[in-house]
Amino acid sequence: MSYVDPSIRDKFETLSVDLKNAILERNVRLNNLNDLIKVLEDIVAEG
Repeated sequence: MSYVDPSIRDKFETLSVDLKNAILERNVRLNNLNDLIKVLEDIVAEG
């Protein structure tokens, strides 16, 4: 199950619904902004 730290939740919530779902489906832990950026980079690379 994915986890989004409260300290970056406001940044996470600015993403589109589709993008948020794609991130959450990966079962990742987003503890900081760098974690979020890494997951976004991975999604772009796969795209």
